[in-house]
Amino acid sequence: MEKTIDIGQYVAVAVKWLMKNLRPFFDFIKITGNAGIESIEWALVSVPFYITITLFTLVAWKSAGKRTAAFTLLGLALIYLMGFWEETMQTLALIISSTIIALVIAVPLGIWSAKKQTAQRVIRPMLDLMQTMPAFVYLIPAVLFFSIGKLPGAFATIIFAMPPAVRLTALGIQQVPDDILEAARSLGATQRQILFKVELPLALKTILTGVNQTILLSLSMVVIAGMIAAGGLGEKVLEGINNLDIGLGFESGLSVVILAIILDRITQAFGNKISK
Repeated sequence: MEKTIDIGQYVAVAVKWLMKNLRPFFDFIKITGNAGIESIEWALVSVPFYITITLFTLVAWKSAGKRTAAFTLLGLALIYLMGFWEETMQTLALIISSTIIALVIAVPLGIWSAKKQTAQRVIRPMLDLMQTMPAFVYLIPAVLFFSIGKLPGAFATIIFAMPPAVRLTALGIQQVPDDILEAARSLGATQRQILFKVELPLALKTILTGVNQTILLSLSMVVIAGMIAAGGLGEKVLEGINNLDIGLGFESGLSVVILAIILDRITQAFGNKISK
């Protein structure tokens, strides 16, 4: 069937214009972004595995209890014994950097969306688009802007993982009871004081749920990011698929599952403790 409306050509023109006119900006982001991700990765890889496992186990014990601590200890030990420790730390570095950048953008957007109806009308359709667009599509502009490597993987991950944090931040602030806000205003609190001392603390549990979802969605992008040489467990999964190596695919996939469960349990427990 012949096209009657070719929206894609306008998107392509816009991307080409950005590549032509903002190339120094994208190069700067590429250099600084890769440096940041590689610094986190170097820190995680250079620390002896037994120290990292011990720290994760202690954090899990303090936040989520003995069962999660035992699972963390056994799970991370299994990853090391299977030979995927360095790839796991590379994946963790990508998740940490992507999550931090996503939250730096998402939380202010969520606050703005909760405060301004006009902003909500603009932001909400954009979030719908970001969540429903196939994740592979994000790789196209990421590679065009930043070439292949870790940064385009982080770029695609940020776009895919950011919407839940924006939505849940806005929801948490909107659910703050009106009588509490009125009491704060009657005591002479400014809008800034109300935001930082009333609304954000009361919305913290919901916001941390958004953080948890952002982390898990970032982890779900691992394999897709591996397609553009982002490294980590994603590349091992793809290697297993390409070579029809069932053992490699299962072991690398199991490592992703273990890491996901550990991060999920720790962040959930941390959020519950803060809310109490």
